[in-house]
Amino acid sequence: MPTLAPRTRRALAATATALLLALAGCGGPRPAETGGGTKKAAGLPAVPKSAVPAGLPGMPPPLDPNDVYAADRPNRLSPVVKDFPSRVYVPNTNSNTVSVIDPATYKVIETIPVGIQPQHVVPSWDLKTLWVNNNRGHTLTPIDPATGAAGKPVEVHDPYNLYFTPNGKYAVVMASLDRELVFRDPHTMERRKTVPVSCYGVNHADFSADGRYFIVSCEFSGELLKVDTEKMEVIGQQKLPMAGAMPQDVKISPDGKTFYVADMMAHGMWVLDGDKFTTPTLLPTGKGCHGLYVSRDSREMYVPNRGEGSISVFDFKQNKLTKKWWLPDGGSPDMGGVSADGKVLWLSGRYDSEVYAIDTTTGRQLARIPVGGGPHGLAVYPQPGRYSLGHTGVFR
Repeated sequence: MPTLAPRTRRALAATATALLLALAGCGGPRPAETGGGTKKAAGLPAVPKSAVPAGLPGMPPPLDPNDVYAADRPNRLSPVVKDFPSRVYVPNTNSNTVSVIDPATYKVIETIPVGIQPQHVVPSWDLKTLWVNNNRGHTLTPIDPATGAAGKPVEVHDPYNLYFTPNGKYAVVMASLDRELVFRDPHTMERRKTVPVSCYGVNHADFSADGRYFIVSCEFSGELLKVDTEKMEVIGQQKLPMAGAMPQDVKISPDGKTFYVADMMAHGMWVLDGDKFTTPTLLPTGKGCHGLYVSRDSREMYVPNRGEGSISVFDFKQNKLTKKWWLPDGGSPDMGGVSADGKVLWLSGRYDSEVYAIDTTTGRQLARIPVGGGPHGLAVYPQPGRYSLGHTGVFR
């Protein structure tokens, strides 16, 4: 092969470079040529889909796709609530009052008269109001957490429990005896849509990580519902695989893959794949398993066993129970919440007219505080989080 002159070699190299650049520019259509459809360029890798599913429209995006409770870290208070005084609000079902406890002194500092049979104290989605669910009085009593003052009751039929959709668009009233899920305006509480259900005793719920559905427990018929949040329709229903099951609180795991359902007659938690909604399995915890509360570091869940006066501690990563704390003088630990700094678990003593404060590091009882009759769904407030999903304080 003859040797090429330097000038000729440079010319050929320039020509080759131009051809390569031209070919590289043919990897996809020009903007003016795309028309109504697109074709995948041959030989190019497909664009990977996001690992996080698209959330409910209007829902604040998660802080961490691997932890739905990432906004609940110790003392990470929203600007909305940072100046609210720290209080524990205890609805006394049999006394028709709310006892207000100062957690710094473990003393009741006020007793607020409310409607008939208050069941839960529920933080609103925007964190500005606490709603007292007067179940048999058919009203909601608003409390201003900045001042502790109660406002004018709002007429709402059969408000056993109250939740809010993750986008803040609706309040969802658990109308237990009416056998309805009632979607309402989150501020005025005007009825927007009523969803009749065939199960008995709708009472507790939690939402999927993307907010597109929620799981509801039906206490009196031992069933679970799966509800499409946006369509406001029941899309799944199943009977729990135990005669006499009585499901209570519902809570999703930090990674959003698993739902846990406390059951006071099965004496443990049902472990459920919410997406597939297949038959759950039972994890025994203790007699009268009732409430479910996640620690501030998302590592553990506190599970009060009302029938035996104990609290089981479940480790998410290890997927097992690691500890059990016993109240020194017995009791009936029910519903409650975790302090803003994560150091104290507060629980109502449903059948003992008292409230328990428990050290979350040691399990030691810090205080036992007398309150009214039948204390139930107490709320610790304020707590960390950007918005509330309801109940006694489920924050994201």
